[in-house]
Amino acid sequence: MEALRMVVAIVFIIVCIVLTVLVLMQEGKSAGLGSISGAAESYWGKNKGRSMEGLLVKLTKVAAVLFMVLAIVLNLNVF
Repeated sequence: MEALRMVVAIVFIIVCIVLTVLVLMQEGKSAGLGSISGAAESYWGKNKGRSMEGLLVKLTKVAAVLFMVLAIVLNLNVF
């Protein structure tokens, strides 16, 4: 059982690093002065879910859920 706990801990550390990198790769949410004139409603603003930024948001959500689940599993005294 101790080997399983070690494997889960290693996966947890990898998920922590991936989550940190994903958060740092994302752009800021402030649109600057372009939001005053409505420039945020461009083609790229409407299709953000299909872009690289949308993919980063989805991957961040998955990594955050994995982080929470692994943190709970590691805190259980089952191993």
